Amino acid sequence: MTAPVIAVTSGEPAGIGPELCLELAGWSGEGRPVVLGDRELLAQRAAMLGLDIVLRDYLPAVPAAPGTLDIIHLPLAKPAEASILDAANGPYVLALLDRALAGCQSGEFAAMATAPVHKGVINDAGVAFTGHTEYLADKTDTPLVVMMLAGDTERGPLRVALATTHLPLKDVPAAITGELLERTLRIVDADLSGKYGIAEPRILVAGLNPHAGEGGYLGREEIDIIEPALARLRGEGLQLSGPHPADTMFTPPVLAGGDAVLAMYHDQGLTALKYATFGNGINVTLGLPIIRTSVDHGTALALAGTGQADAGSLFAAVSEAARMAQRATARKQA
Repeated sequence: MTAPVIAVTSGEPAGIGPELCLELAGWSGEGRPVVLGDRELLAQRAAMLGLDIVLRDYLPAVPAAPGTLDIIHLPLAKPAEASILDAANGPYVLALLDRALAGCQSGEFAAMATAPVHKGVINDAGVAFTGHTEYLADKTDTPLVVMMLAGDTERGPLRVALATTHLPLKDVPAAITGELLERTLRIVDADLSGKYGIAEPRILVAGLNPHAGEGGYLGREEIDIIEPALARLRGEGLQLSGPHPADTMFTPPVLAGGDAVLAMYHDQGLTALKYATFGNGINVTLGLPIIRTSVDHGTALALAGTGQADAGSLFAAVSEAARMAQRATARKQA
């Protein structure tokens, strides 16, 4: 089977994204990464870090040799310096995403993996931007997508999806509706089956309140919203358990009963996930018509240009995107 081509967007030019992408030179893992970014930026960052890397225009028919990085050049609006943000380059960051998405939609790329972006500088450029996930959903006319983070632990893979993402905590209870939970869980179930190859996914669902509401004494969302939604979906054949108290849901005996977790809000799920997998964790966008993975960290401006950034999460994102693409190809050929 031909190695699937993974478009890797180099992200915020002032952050660590460009130098993480340089670590893909001569990649020998799963898939074939192609970095999207400004050639001069990548060359300057390589020189700053003392890396002897050949930057080569992507040639589909010719694999990259050791020490060579396949790139697709997209120009910066202004020269970029490590750790110094410039709103002028906000449109450049979005152009990387648009080029990767177009290639995935056309079949040029099998999937995309994204280095971190800085939401603030894109908004400073005059573009309303809340994140990769929402941007790609809008660009593909996808009404609902689900953020899931995943990583390997000593007890096996840990996957945590989110019912709500970047919301202030005070807004979360009103956002948790039966309709949202049903739509979200259907997406998680479908992609665990389709993109991960899990025949009958088992999903652990968290409660919203402490002790999952303590029978209503600490909140009624579990009784009035979450439990009825789970009952309806179990009637459709989904394998769901919960609502589980969040403070014990990530213990080994509970996790052993599921293939993924659905948390009600960002920090409820991702605190545990990042504690267990930081350095090799990734972000996967479920529900999109394309395959998209990402690193599980930010731009780390303070580390940009120092050579201290860890490329483990990017490596994991590229590898997982390749495995998903291979499964998709196998399904089509079956």
